[in-house]
Amino acid sequence: MKITKYIPRNAEQNFPFANLDEVLNDMMGWNRGGTMRSWAPDVDIAENSDGYEIHAELPGMREEDINITLNNNILTISGEKKREVKEEKDNFVRVERSYGKFERSFSLPNNVVGDRVAANYADGVLKIALPKAEEAKSRTIKVSK
Repeated sequence: MKITKYIPRNAEQNFPFANLDEVLNDMMGWNRGGTMRSWAPDVDIAENSDGYEIHAELPGMREEDINITLNNNILTISGEKKREVKEEKDNFVRVERSYGKFERSFSLPNNVVGDRVAANYADGVLKIALPKAEEAKSRTIKVSK
């Protein structure tokens, strides 16, 4: 059983550092229970005339640790970023890099051709090309007399 000090509500509001633990937990990436928050890669999504592109930052990962699935117009990127285990004892002052399993899902428009989706991974960035169907691409229509 955890014992905590009782602080009346009015006294807590007058205390200048009342929410300091919340601020520090947010900065360090900890949940209230003291466990690390899960992480997800940062993603950019762009549209051009030929289709859509998704760029996901996955530094330090290997291609075999990344999974991409497309099911019912839902694209899912998942995987696990593994922490390097070192034999010597390092004295870390601060650890900000995130490790562990992740999963990001995106609803795709109906005009994406699922059979032609392509992905490549280089320099820590996963690039996924999602081509549009030919009938969905914009085109110029000439006006006739």
